[in-house]
Amino acid sequence: MVPRTNDSEPESRLDRRPQVGPDARPATAPGPGPDERADAGADGRVVALRRVAAAVRRRRAGRFTGCAVLLAVALTAGSIAVGNVRDDHARGVAAAPGAVPAVAQAGGDLDESVAALQAHLRSQPRDFGSWAVLGLAYVEQARVDGDPSRYPQAERALKRSLGLRPDNDQALAGRAALAAARHDFTGALRLADRALRRNPYNERALATRVDALVELGRYRAASEAVDTADTRRPGIPVFTRYAYVRELRGDVRTARQVLRRALGNAVSPGDVAYVATALGRLEWNQGDHRAALRHYARALAADDTYLPALEGRALAQAALGDRAAAVRGMEAVVARAPLPGALVALGELYEERGADGDRVRARDQYALVDAWTALARAGGVNPDLDTALAAADHGDAALALSAARAEWSRRRTVHTADALAWALHVNGRDEEALPYARRATATGYRNAAFLHHRGMIELATGRTKDARASLTAALELNAGFSPSAAREARAALRKLEADR
Repeated sequence: MVPRTNDSEPESRLDRRPQVGPDARPATAPGPGPDERADAGADGRVVALRRVAAAVRRRRAGRFTGCAVLLAVALTAGSIAVGNVRDDHARGVAAAPGAVPAVAQAGGDLDESVAALQAHLRSQPRDFGSWAVLGLAYVEQARVDGDPSRYPQAERALKRSLGLRPDNDQALAGRAALAAARHDFTGALRLADRALRRNPYNERALATRVDALVELGRYRAASEAVDTADTRRPGIPVFTRYAYVRELRGDVRTARQVLRRALGNAVSPGDVAYVATALGRLEWNQGDHRAALRHYARALAADDTYLPALEGRALAQAALGDRAAAVRGMEAVVARAPLPGALVALGELYEERGADGDRVRARDQYALVDAWTALARAGGVNPDLDTALAAADHGDAALALSAARAEWSRRRTVHTADALAWALHVNGRDEEALPYARRATATGYRNAAFLHHRGMIELATGRTKDARASLTAALELNAGFSPSAAREARAALRKLEADR
């Protein structure tokens, strides 16, 4: 089944309402003052924590249209892997007809929309629909601003909505989105199902249901769910999910076709930037770095501040050998949003460049991952997958394994299987790692990092023929997937050839 257009969508459906998601532009607001200077003898993690907090303040004081990069919030399994950042797909907030102030319905400034909703609710405190919109808007603020303190506010607003109108689908869908943001995907699925029993056409609930099933590793059910969502609410939020589900199952051709169709339907700059970036990532995963650059250029033409496109462009530039541009681009990304994927990528770019001071610079980026983890946990977000991936290559091997096991106990996706396999490998437990590495590559998902991990584990277990095949496949798929890992794969293959 191929996603349909939106032409036949009933005009009466509930979710044609305020765009307070990635397309909105946060208001300029004064930050809390100059960055604190660390004492010369301060602990490195304290320094890193301050730097992350300073970046959050800079982001809250800036204006960046369509910014959907997350800090200590709603990061999904694929969103941290270098070259495979995948932000949340939410595009709007549901509300009862006529319940939302005009500024919110206009889909403009997110902070102004929140302020308008708050003012409206002071005069109309029993408006359950606007309480639901406000709750979802707080979730969006957490995403855009990197401010996990919004989650308790979101929860209170959504509870207020449900207190006024028990089981209303807008608030239930909002609670599902909040649960997903906190990585409670089982709870998100349960709440999305409750919302859909009340209103089968609730777009947010349909989208969150797909996301929850994907993040729980239930890919067959996710495929069925996205088909249902396409039947009920065709449009960009569903198209992008449809493409990702197909990509996870190895159907790159359909994923590409669907994303191109979605891009053709995109109108707002935020939607154009978002879908073009998704196409860029798809081509990146297939090793077509020039095609990826073209898509990132289109995304940035629509919104020149869109961080996922800026990060993707830097990775593509690095793969094409333009290291200077890649470093500059990734430094700009990290200055605004010090998230693990970008931090690790920048650290590896520094190591690859090898200039004076680059080794220290790289260590600083890896230390910032620890600071991000601390902030994420403080905000009620589970960062175990992010911790496992970063720590396995650039940190504490025991911590990587502990985090990967914890994440595997909660959800069994290809990403968690890969993370657990690699964490076991760096702890010298390769026979135990191999089944997880095989599971990570079993769905047909084309990911060079997964193939590299599998190949190195096969090599460590003496399966030289399998290792040669996996490492060759990784480099043939995407030779620039990671400077250090690609170098390791090539060195291993040279040794295998020399030992023949």
